[in-house]
Amino acid sequence: MDKVSDLGPAAVWVGNLAMSQQGLVGWGLVLILFLGSAFAADPINGRAFVTDGDTVVIRNTRIYLHGIDAPESAQVCEDANNQEYQCGQAAAIALSDHIGEANISCEPRDTDRYGRTVAVCRKEAEDLNAWMVMQGHAIAFRRYSADYIGQEREARTRKRGLWAGTFEDPSDWRRRRRGGQGETLPGAEMPRATQEAMTCTIKGNIARSGDRIYYLPESRDYARVMIDEQAGERMFCSEAEAQAAGWRAPRQ
Repeated sequence: MDKVSDLGPAAVWVGNLAMSQQGLVGWGLVLILFLGSAFAADPINGRAFVTDGDTVVIRNTRIYLHGIDAPESAQVCEDANNQEYQCGQAAAIALSDHIGEANISCEPRDTDRYGRTVAVCRKEAEDLNAWMVMQGHAIAFRRYSADYIGQEREARTRKRGLWAGTFEDPSDWRRRRRGGQGETLPGAEMPRATQEAMTCTIKGNIARSGDRIYYLPESRDYARVMIDEQAGERMFCSEAEAQAAGWRAPRQ
């Protein structure tokens, strides 16, 4: 006879319950592995165009650097001599210069509520997120990660970058721009606040001559182009949109 049926109805019920529990545990493990793999996306590799000190674009994919927060494009800080400077622009330039012409690889860690990729990006084996914090061009974004707190402490101790002078936490700066209300994610203070606009990476700049010129991410010195919304400058989502608004491409 079957060994289980020999044990009687009560034993059979206990045995079936145990098997059911094992099944649930097994399915639970499968579900955990599946959910874990949902964020184990393939790396995004290629030439990167820097749009902010914590943002790059690779093949039209906008990528925020995981665990760090850099000053925003319009943010102003003070250096060691109490002189104001465009610290957001300085951070973008530092990242752009450090990457240079190299291809980078970005490992997705998450997707934010706007559908943007959050990743750790590397130039060869170097963690670019860590480099930005260690050089004082960005701070550890403690609200979302503790990964780069050590690098921040080193930059602070050595008075590198932002830590050489005084600056406002980028998250506080964004909140203040909204009068104390609203989202404080990197880049959220810009006109890119809607999901559709988050992919708008073309900078519309007004030259001293009054010419309205748009710059693509792959344009030379793109990272050095500042956008002043109060002066009428803006971001565009496509060249056609920029041209329709009366802006032109830079002359070669």
